[in-house]
Amino acid sequence: MKSLIASVGILATSFVGFAQPDVNGGPINVPVEGVIDGIVIQEHIPTKKMIPYEFVREADMIWSKRVWRTIDMREKMNHTLYLPFDEFSPDGTTWTRNSSRWSLWTVIRTNIINANITVYYPFNPVQQSSVDGDQFKYPVAVETGKNFYTDSLYRKNLVEYRVLGQEEDGPRIPIPSRIPPYEDSVLVLPDGTMEVVMEPRKVIWITSKDIVEYRLKEDWFFDKERSVLDVRILGIAPVVYAKNSTGQIEGMRELCWLYFPQCRFAFNNYFVYNPKNDAQWMSFDDLFWKRQFTSVIYKQSNTFDRKIESFRSGLDALMESEKITEEIRTLEHDVWHF
Repeated sequence: MKSLIASVGILATSFVGFAQPDVNGGPINVPVEGVIDGIVIQEHIPTKKMIPYEFVREADMIWSKRVWRTIDMREKMNHTLYLPFDEFSPDGTTWTRNSSRWSLWTVIRTNIINANITVYYPFNPVQQSSVDGDQFKYPVAVETGKNFYTDSLYRKNLVEYRVLGQEEDGPRIPIPSRIPPYEDSVLVLPDGTMEVVMEPRKVIWITSKDIVEYRLKEDWFFDKERSVLDVRILGIAPVVYAKNSTGQIEGMRELCWLYFPQCRFAFNNYFVYNPKNDAQWMSFDDLFWKRQFTSVIYKQSNTFDRKIESFRSGLDALMESEKITEEIRTLEHDVWHF
């Protein structure tokens, strides 16, 4: 009788566990309460706390080198960042995302829309001359507690500079709920002038398949207190093709720069696909920490502050990138060579 009561108690407890867990972000395999899409609730990643970086004193950092990398989405090893694609309905109103895992761009866009990540322009928004967004000098302001849909200025800036997409061409119309009487569609400004309140144009969103590459800014350094060669990613930038009015590709365009230590709080709670084991999915933060991506260095800190492409091209540029990588590896080897 006691064993029967214990069994019933365990069974009841298991059904209570079917409830939707309190997650920090990302999809989870509990589509509705009482249903588990799998054997167990995969709640470790969506609920885990971020592991902070090891503290480093300036006196212990005896060597450092700053490099910029390109993560090409065409590389097979980088497909875990690139896929799965997200799509929109034909009318552009419904955003369809995978129910179990998202691409890195979907994670970034979701958190930009919710204003969980600070966006930095890739250039000076006033002059638009120098492309120095990786220095995090031009943040896109957003009011506290508001997001893309509730802060009109934040939305305007993100759309105007094509960070998340761009507005459709065509005339705007007054908000339907304020047509006629026309008094309701007119907004009286503080200076006494009147402005017709117009319906915002539909946004043509940038989707996962539009992302060509990601650019990273990172510092390699040797910490004598721990006796390790370590690396810290400082920034990440999604990149798309730059196209002219006829749709022809004219080069690459950085959408924005994001401060990576802040992004870690979001990346920490979203699944990354593991092609070898569905029971051992990690987070995007884990992926970057473990360096499970392939990349090419396109710039290092130098006297002229120039990119490799300015003095090397083709295969020579690739060899120059490998040379920089080898110099970093050699330094660690020389430290321990007696």
